[in-house]
Amino acid sequence: MQPQAGTRYEVEAVVFDMDGVLIDSRPVIEEAWRTVARRHGRVLADPEVEEYVHGRTGDQTVRLIFPDHSDADRKAIWAEVDTVEEEAPYRAVAGADGLATRLWRAGVPIGLATSSWTRKIDNALGGLGLLDVFRVRVTRDDVERGKPHPDPYLAACRGLGIRPQRALVFEDSVSGVRSAVAAGSVCVGIGGPALVEAGAVVAVPDFTALLVEHGGAGGAITLTDPDGRVTVALAVGPDGD
Repeated sequence: MQPQAGTRYEVEAVVFDMDGVLIDSRPVIEEAWRTVARRHGRVLADPEVEEYVHGRTGDQTVRLIFPDHSDADRKAIWAEVDTVEEEAPYRAVAGADGLATRLWRAGVPIGLATSSWTRKIDNALGGLGLLDVFRVRVTRDDVERGKPHPDPYLAACRGLGIRPQRALVFEDSVSGVRSAVAAGSVCVGIGGPALVEAGAVVAVPDFTALLVEHGGAGGAITLTDPDGRVTVALAVGPDGD
């Protein structure tokens, strides 16, 4: 059920997914899996890429693409893909770096919950100057169950010291939205209507579509979607301007 126009949520922290939310990694990820799969005799059709790659962990993806391979072979294939992703250059999703930096400077606690891993995170976010904004980072190696299970977002909220219901999550995949919603958090989708169907309170194409205002009661930062359907108010920490 979609929220009524003018719905307002009060939260204390923000947790970002990384791929497709902070960084425009979709082309890199798709090409990495297509190239490596082709080396191993498997040509991926577009629907397979959409179903097997996006919103899944690498372990899940390699099992779906190569169900008949041994665990050792799948691990080696996955490592090839990881190497491509670790070394690729990334661009920020439009407006993502600006919003993350603004929230950080205002004293809003920020976390990262991603299916990526440390070397890729350091490369991608380091290149955008965003490594310092996160108080906690939850990677694929920090949880036994990845998205769509709630574990990544529950772990991020524990690290931030807040209840999941008081966190705003930005996600771009159906499985990621389901993970955030299962954790009990407010989720804004970066993408299309399918994310709202999965449980996001609203979806926008990128961060430039959000109206960001600093002020009002308690000096909160408010984020409002273009249609004015949803407003999220973020409490500002003691370091806020």
